[in-house]
Amino acid sequence: MAILPDALIRSLQGLPGFDAAAFTTVHAQEAPVTSIRLNPQKAFSSQHITSNLPALQAGPQPERIPWSSQGYYLPLRPSFTLDPLFHAGAYYVQEASSMFLEEVVGATLDVKEPLRVLDLCAAPGGKSTLLQSLLSPESILVSNEVIKTRVNILAENISKWGAANVIVTNNDPRDFQRLESYFDLVVVDAPCSGSGLFRKDPEAINEWSEANVVLCSQRQQRILADVMPALKKGGILIYSTCSYSPEEDEAIGDWLCAEFGMTGLQVPIEEAWGIVETVSEKHKAPGYRFYPDKLKGEGFFIAAFRKTSGGETVKTPGTKHKTGSDSVSKKEREVLRPFLREPDRYFFIRQQDQLITLPASREDDLRILQSSLYIRKAGVRMGTVIREELVPEHELAVSTLINATVPGFDVDETTALDYLRREAIRIDTEFKGWALLRFTGLPLGWIKMLGNRINNYYPASWRILNK
Repeated sequence: MAILPDALIRSLQGLPGFDAAAFTTVHAQEAPVTSIRLNPQKAFSSQHITSNLPALQAGPQPERIPWSSQGYYLPLRPSFTLDPLFHAGAYYVQEASSMFLEEVVGATLDVKEPLRVLDLCAAPGGKSTLLQSLLSPESILVSNEVIKTRVNILAENISKWGAANVIVTNNDPRDFQRLESYFDLVVVDAPCSGSGLFRKDPEAINEWSEANVVLCSQRQQRILADVMPALKKGGILIYSTCSYSPEEDEAIGDWLCAEFGMTGLQVPIEEAWGIVETVSEKHKAPGYRFYPDKLKGEGFFIAAFRKTSGGETVKTPGTKHKTGSDSVSKKEREVLRPFLREPDRYFFIRQQDQLITLPASREDDLRILQSSLYIRKAGVRMGTVIREELVPEHELAVSTLINATVPGFDVDETTALDYLRREAIRIDTEFKGWALLRFTGLPLGWIKMLGNRINNYYPASWRILNK
């Protein structure tokens, strides 16, 4: 039984929607819920996914998350590691409350327009994959993580999601000041004291303190102040935490309004959802609180603001060289084109021996970002052209760009899991050459058929280890 800090309970007394008895009870008696969000670009229904998860086949069907177009509660937590569709990027395991980001984006921006978007504190990738699903293909998403050890898992999850209009960076928030008035939307899911995750991680209770809340609040202000120049006038800032403490939530809203002239924005909600609307003390900026005794989800706070000062035009540093299709030969481009569903929508660049593709509409953005940031991953890695043949990369296999005419073989679950463990597999065929290995129609990665054997090209660092 989790014993919540008395200081936390005292600090929340009097806040809208806070019920100390119900709040304490839900932490003592109820386990966290499990939820997933489908990848709409891979076109799989919740029924299709759960029908391939043995732990869910005999149980009740998933329940829709009311504030998410693609989110579902699962009746129990299966072994996602042993689900091939999870590795194929058909869905993302994400906490239900944080999926409310979709409602906030939809209420504050026209996502049909081409937008420049920054997810500043992005690892492991939940909010970035959600944002990418909402944005138009002509938009560009910069998914940043300042902590170097967390960038690899972010890049992996972005790769599995499969889109070409995402650039993963590893930069400090202050580095984005070089991109003055560049972004239409900045999302800051700020590091916090973590009280909203006590049900999922009871050990975090021992790390919570009032002093840490103050330190987190100061850190949040530094992060926001550092990134603010990169948001254009009229642009939207979405701020969120997994903390209940008002010092990290409403007080930050008041600080943003006072320091930067931000205007808080209201987001429509339905009473049945159980989300509590609150306002900051001084500037009456709206915010939205998620209490686990009022809804199926963990503790969460989110608020949106419009920037009313600064420049409206992009001010970016000059670039020394042009990076784009001119660095890839015509012959190489002809080798790459058959692998893409709509090749004319993309341009190609070279990074050492690797050929990479991104949306043609964002070629200038890549050049600007390259001159300002450290880029860990851009677009989709296609592979290497050797003797007029593409040696393909795994990112291409799991991307949403790949042409349906690329040869491939559907396999059963046992074979799919053997492949994901990077073990030897068998397929009865006379086909020779590169092919996709698919599970229920969704690519898992590349194999190469050599007649007497099949080479498994699943990335060694991604292989699953348990049986």
